[in-house]
Formats: sequence, C-alpha cells, structure tokens
Amino acid sequence: MVINMKKITAFSMVFIILCSVVFPAYSMKSEELGSLSSSVSGYIYDTVKNPSSGSIGGEWAIIGLARSGADIPNEYFEKYYESAERLVKNNKGILHDKKYTEYSRMVLAMTAIGKDPTNIGGYNLLMPLADYDKVVWQGVNGPIWALFALNSKDYSIPQNNAVKKQATKEMYLEYILDNQKPDGGWSMSGDSSDIDLTAMAIMALSHYKDDNTVSFAIDRGLNCLSDNQSEDGGFKNGGNENAESVAQVIIALCELGISPEDARFQKNGNSIIDNLLKYSVNGGFKHLITDLELNQMSSEQGLCAVVAVERFLNGKNSLYDMTDVDNQSLDNENSAGLVNKHADVKKQPIINLNVAFYDILGNQTKPKIEALAKRGIINGKTDTSFDPQGTMTRAEFATIITRGLGLTKNNESDFCDVTASDWFYSYVNTAYYYGIINGVSDTEFNPNGTITREEAAVMVMRAAKLCGLDCVYDQNSARDTLAQFYDYITVSDWATEAMAFCYDEDIFSDNTETIMPKECVKRDEIADMLYNMLNVSKLL
Repeated sequence: MVINMKKITAFSMVFIILCSVVFPAYSMKSEELGSLSSSVSGYIYDTVKNPSSGSIGGEWAIIGLARSGADIPNEYFEKYYESAERLVKNNKGILHDKKYTEYSRMVLAMTAIGKDPTNIGGYNLLMPLADYDKVVWQGVNGPIWALFALNSKDYSIPQNNAVKKQATKEMYLEYILDNQKPDGGWSMSGDSSDIDLTAMAIMALSHYKDDNTVSFAIDRGLNCLSDNQSEDGGFKNGGNENAESVAQVIIALCELGISPEDARFQKNGNSIIDNLLKYSVNGGFKHLITDLELNQMSSEQGLCAVVAVERFLNGKNSLYDMTDVDNQSLDNENSAGLVNKHADVKKQPIINLNVAFYDILGNQTKPKIEALAKRGIINGKTDTSFDPQGTMTRAEFATIITRGLGLTKNNESDFCDVTASDWFYSYVNTAYYYGIINGVSDTEFNPNGTITREEAAVMVMRAAKLCGLDCVYDQNSARDTLAQFYDYITVSDWATEAMAFCYDEDIFSDNTETIMPKECVKRDEIADMLYNMLNVSKLL
C-alpha cells in the first residue's frame, strides 16, 4: 500500500493551525486526528483484501477510502467493482427483494469510485429506487438512503413502468418529514428517537436545507441529538455509547456545513471529536470504549467520520456530495481491453449524456442501449425513438460493430453494391478489411438485406476475436452447447461455432428454449449482444 505522507503531513499542519484558531476544544488532538485517516485507511486496505458488496468489508470501506486522501491503488477499487458487477449479473439485477437500501448503498459506492450506477453489468441500480412501495417497506430508513444515493450526484429517478407507484424525490422527502418524532428525531418505531437514524435523516435532509420547512425539521433534529449527548461528548444507541453513533453525528454536522465544534455539541468541555478519539486503537476504532480490540464496522464508520471532518476543514465537497468525482478518473488498463486485443481496437468514450428514447421505457435492454448510444456506437431512428423491435440491415450492423471497436475507417471498396456515395461506405469497407464481415458473393455485400441471428453471431465472434477473446471451437463442443435448445439442428454449419460461442460467453441470453437462427434479429437484441461482447472484452 502507498500512502502519500506529504499529503498527510500537510493536512496535519493545516489542521493544527485551523483548530488552534477556530476549534480550541480539540486543538490538542489535531495531530492524532490528522493521522487517523492514514492509519485507518491502511488498516482497512490491509484487512479487506478483496472488497465485495456488504455492510462490512464492502461499500462503507470503499466509500471511506475513495473519499479520503490516501493513495489507494485503483486496482483495489476495480476489485470491488468486478465483484459487485458479478453479484449484480448473477442475480439478474436483484440485490434483495425487500431491503432496497442494498441498492442505495451500492449506488453510493459506485459513485464514489467514478462508476456509472445506471449500468452495472447491464443493470440500472437506480431503477429499483423508482419503486416507492418497496423503498418505504423498510420504514424511514429506505427513503433516507434512497435520497442519499440519488442526491450523491444529482441523479434523476428513472421512470419504471413495472411498479405500482412511481417514486419521486419529493415523495421520499415528504415521507421523512412526516415521520419525525415529537422529540425532533427519527426512529423505526415508537416515539423515542434513535441517534443513528436521526443523524442519517438529517444528512438526507441536508440537500434541501434552504427550504424553510426542511430547515425547521433539521433544527429540531439537531436539538434532539444535542439533548441526548452525554457529558463526555458521546452518544448511546442500544443502551451503550459506541463509536458508530458518534461517527454518524459527526458526518451529519459536516454534511450540513456545521463545525463539529458547534457549541450545541460541547458537553462538560468534551466535544464529539474528543469522544471519537477515545475509540481509536491499533490503527482503527473499537465499538465500545471498554472493548480491548478494534472492530471492523466501527473502523469503517470511524474512517468515514474522520474523512468527513477532513473534507469540511479543507473546504471540499462533503462525504456524500460526490459531484466532484470524475466518472473517468478510475479507468485503467484493466478496463480498456484485454491483453490480446488487436492494437487498432479502442475503448470508446462517452460523448453524449443526453440520450433519451421514449420507446425503450420498461425494455430490459434500456441501460445497454443507452450505454452504446452515449458512446456514439448505436443511434436511434430519431433523436427520441430507438425502434427496439425493428430489424437492422447488414450495413447498419457492420457500422455499429466498427464503431464499437473504434476501428480506423477504410475507404477501399471491394463490393460493387457499396459505393462512395453510400453513408455506410467506409464502415462496411472497414469491417471487411478487419475480417468481421464477408460478402454474399465475391463482388456483392447486399448492404440493405436484413441480418439474421446466426449471421449476427458470426460477425460478433469475429469482432470478439479482434477484442482478444478466445474464439476457438470445434463442431462437437459447439453442438453440445447448443443441444439445450429445441431447434439447434436448424443452425447452419457455418454458424454453429459462432452461436455456441455467443451463448457460452453470455453474449446471447440462454433463458429461451429456442434459437431461431434464421429469423431477423431485432434492434434491441443487437444492442444487447454488442453491449455484452464489449463488456466481456473490457471495452466499456
């Protein structure tokens, strides 16, 4: 692990100066606090070798590390991404049938590391948050974390035609406000407030603090927290003072732009920072002050709190305001193609974020269509319609394959029916030059003919070979793969290996009982297979 000591030392000096002037109560602890971000980051990095989705060793660790100043290798975050992506794909986009905070938590982690949560393994993780009934099933906790996720980078709630009640941010905001307790806090049940949930609710409301109604609710919540702070600056939850509760209050104050040294949170000369430091042990945090060993959950939450204070003092975006994260900042060679790819194959960048086709709402391939369209790989029939059930010509398919691989255009034609005045002239010639397509004869390409499923499979496999995928099959192995389908014997001999390859690599979906190789393939199916091929080739 590499930690930038110059950055940490510089921060410590700034922290000492600022604390001595503005934050006297914990000025004596500034050096210790300044080094905690480094030590806890190091502990988490060394302990969580293979981060994966989960409440421990997962999203909180990733968020804390990504938002800290520690020089964590990008490969570490890619490990998490690949693990989470596998989880999403293996579960067909379903993280939990009831706990929708699972989606919110992953959205936050993906956003923190510069990944697009609307396209994780072909699934839009924001889509479940459009289901109002499912999100509020968990009580106020669901809307709180839904707003965290949605506002982390000003995401819009997608339209989900499959749900009974389409959610809006305003509906979640109203739910939180309506469930504030008489004492000013929030809890899952009863009239007595829960410290952690109250702090989280305040964080969710912080995005709307300029609204008078919300501001009043926030003030009531802060007063509730202050009233429940102990004489040593700590907070109880479940009957015991603990590190996680202190951490949540610290993060809440920083999200609001309030100093952790605010007078309301000074008790008997003890600040919440003083209290948090009491839990520090062996490079991490313990759960209870009486504990002898550190605790993984406490360490991850403690890191988030320390990072929140660092960001507050340095005038940076708050912990959960991730609008400062560059979506491309964590791209590396591992996500820019396979080792054996052709030198001319290039990953295509996003060139247009404003993609909206009205006729793919509710279509399962919507995120894949949009991902390709944002990169200029595939177009709609118009600026607002995609025509998902329409067919595609051979020339159109050659065009999107060429664009998808970023191949340099070739203008030397070998076909008499592909002329320089045709819009697809250079694309067809390029695809032919790289061996992706063949003509229907030595001199004709039949550019306006519609493409069948088996023809598409052959072209995709040839493109996949250029991307560095292993495309070597024999007829027997190919037949074994295809034998699960009723009509496998209708596949042409020249397409058998390509069809088997596409199913084995999950480029084609195998959730059907038939292949229908001779049928014309639909535009949404083509987008699906091209996206899947580029994704497995690490070109997205």
